[in-house]
Amino acid sequence: MIFVTLFTRAGCHLCEDVKRDLQDLKTEFPHELVEIDIDSNPELTEKYALEIPVVVIGPYTLKAPISRAELHMTLGAASDRQDQIAKLDSPSYRSKARFGGKWTDADRISYWISRHYLAVINLFVLVYIGLPFLAPTLMQAGLETPARVIYRAYRLVCHQLAYRSFFLYGEQPIYPRQAAGFEDLLTFNQVSGISEGNSAREIFAAEDYFGDSDVGYKVALCQRDIAIYLGIVLFSLVFILSGRRLPQLPWYLWLAFGILPIALDGFSQLFSQPPLAFIPYRESTVYLRVLTGGMFGFFTAWFGIPMLEESMAETRKFLDNKRRAASKISA
Repeated sequence: MIFVTLFTRAGCHLCEDVKRDLQDLKTEFPHELVEIDIDSNPELTEKYALEIPVVVIGPYTLKAPISRAELHMTLGAASDRQDQIAKLDSPSYRSKARFGGKWTDADRISYWISRHYLAVINLFVLVYIGLPFLAPTLMQAGLETPARVIYRAYRLVCHQLAYRSFFLYGEQPIYPRQAAGFEDLLTFNQVSGISEGNSAREIFAAEDYFGDSDVGYKVALCQRDIAIYLGIVLFSLVFILSGRRLPQLPWYLWLAFGILPIALDGFSQLFSQPPLAFIPYRESTVYLRVLTGGMFGFFTAWFGIPMLEESMAETRKFLDNKRRAASKISA
């Protein structure tokens, strides 16, 4: 039942209008009306003399002039509020509330992830770029089958062109194309006998070339990809050393320092070589691939990780409060 208090006085025509409206609305919103004559109390007279009629419905107060629509809306709000209070007092709701206040295993896992997500990311990245270095190590040890499994798996995410990859256990760490301009290094063609052209057959041959005991064995990720992931790890370490206080990099700086350099180096190389050849021919160098890849990884991480930290900080705060509340309930 809703209780309605009407502050009125003798001879108040507006008060009578409000009473009629309340009576008409009683069927839709059952309520009990209590009338108080303000002239019966000097304090009420002083407080409401210039404001009557005044209607109080639960926590809501209406003062003259009061329309029927206002009474309807306020009675509806009071009725909804009363239903919510009744729901809060119900045994089923209390049971759900007690369960919601429990510190669960899912909460523990979420809290641990929110605190250690950077370590998880870095571990994943290091394992991801570590396996491609394991492939040439396995080849060197004569374990060709597991090495080829790694090569095939990473072929799904990287071109593995030998002249754009690092080599381990051989004469040189790289075997670039002749067009790259490293006159003091053996070229890919010289050590493999494979043409450095851009036909499908020549490209597939460069992808399938793993090396040998003299040349060394190819790392299963290209130079640029390795630099990208190391750039992510590098920023993560910088972010941790800063106390996780570095602000998010503005998007325009991310575009300028992360996206633009790698796009210029990669696309200018792509568009200069057959079958496109829109611009004069160029072959990027290991230095440019590592530099632009590292910048892309570092600045992309700078753009994304602080945003992720903000979300994780909110999660930690919420779960901290829940854990404290749960400890009080259990106590």
